[in-house]
Amino acid sequence: MTREILKRNAGLLLAVAVLWGVAGAFGLLVLVFQDGIGAGLFGLSGATEAVWAVTPVLVFALVFGLSMDYEVFLLSRMKEAFDRTHKNDLATMEGLSVTASVITSAAAIMIIVFGTFAFSRTLAAQMMGFSLAVAVLLDATLIRMVMVPAVMHIAGRWNWWPGVRLPAERERSLE
Repeated sequence: MTREILKRNAGLLLAVAVLWGVAGAFGLLVLVFQDGIGAGLFGLSGATEAVWAVTPVLVFALVFGLSMDYEVFLLSRMKEAFDRTHKNDLATMEGLSVTASVITSAAAIMIIVFGTFAFSRTLAAQMMGFSLAVAVLLDATLIRMVMVPAVMHIAGRWNWWPGVRLPAERERSLE
């Protein structure tokens, strides 16, 4: 059942992964700022009881752009490895091993930059900085380094369909 879903929707599932990171960030934003859990870490006396209305829109737009950049970088390395070897698992491992340090380093820089805004004295900047830092953390670690390779492994040769035609004897051995 899972393979059948992935066969038809692998690209869609990878795009939806962006929403998972953003949803996690929004959940923590509400928990910290609206509900006041951990608000003292950011110099707040308690819950703000609301979230700045523009925050979700801006966070989604910025995180979508950043995560698609990571995604294209990761998948292009996987595709290069697959074109060379025609082995999905090897291509997934090679693509991940080549890009993991770059993606993680870039994410660490973004987290530090966005995280500094979370400690500013302006509430809107705090919300934006906190949301962006959490979204980048979730996207670069859990989604790009764990979930995308897992989906690539589960989908197998369907990751590359219809762009790759394997020889008939090789295709039978992969099934």
